[in-house]
Amino acid sequence: MKKALQLIEYAIFRILVFLIRLMPLDMASFVLGKIWRAVAPFNKRHKRALENLAMAFPDKSADEREAIARDMWENLGRVSAETVQIDRLIGDPDRVVSPTNDLLDSLFGHGSVVISLHTGNWELCVWPVTRRGHKPAGIYQKIKNPYVDVYVRQLRAALYTGGLYPKSPDVVRKIISDVRKGGQLAILADQRDNNGIMVPFFGADAPSTPLPAMVAVRLDVPLVIGRVIRLNGSRFRVEAHLLDVARTGDRKADTLETTRRIHATFEDWIREYPSQWMWGHRRWKSR
Repeated sequence: MKKALQLIEYAIFRILVFLIRLMPLDMASFVLGKIWRAVAPFNKRHKRALENLAMAFPDKSADEREAIARDMWENLGRVSAETVQIDRLIGDPDRVVSPTNDLLDSLFGHGSVVISLHTGNWELCVWPVTRRGHKPAGIYQKIKNPYVDVYVRQLRAALYTGGLYPKSPDVVRKIISDVRKGGQLAILADQRDNNGIMVPFFGADAPSTPLPAMVAVRLDVPLVIGRVIRLNGSRFRVEAHLLDVARTGDRKADTLETTRRIHATFEDWIREYPSQWMWGHRRWKSR
């Protein structure tokens, strides 16, 4: 029965994908953005988003926070359409601009860690790395429906030419080995990790993954932190720089301090474009 329900769910998903791909990319992004903007505020996550925004921006009015939340849902609707047309998006060189070539060229010949956050269309943050000739490997949270999971992973395969793997202890060990041999680990590091470490984020402690910092500290490799900014419609700018990794010789303390620096950067970026980040998740321990 479970398998049958999963297959039905997958069939519905593929029909939706088919319909989205019938539309030109810009049209699909616009239409799904407006649908999400209209429908998502009736979801329970809208209330959570407003609570998180109130904590992060206590000086903003309720109307301002509501506007940010609705803009966020529109952005997420756009991302959903763009994800199933990712081949068309990255196939147009004018849609994703990135003034990071010198930085990316400096990574050749040794391993590195590349991190980003769920902002703009986060799927694209790794694209300049891949486009420049690197072969980053990614770790992601597996989708519950295995058929949908396989399909979505195939959609993203062109971005992660070093492989895209569901999160597990064995995969983490493999990725660390790859970085040691000169590969790149690409990971989104801004979401809640119940098994992670606590660092400040918008004035409250948040459980956060230590993996990027731990790999950079342990293997003494560069840590590149980047973001995707939606410019207009389905056009984006990817920005990145090297993060100053703490290297005192105390691995535990250095991992904690580097993770804190990561989230301080994330917070600055989110404050700049608050409607492009996902506010509806349980990011903080008490929320």
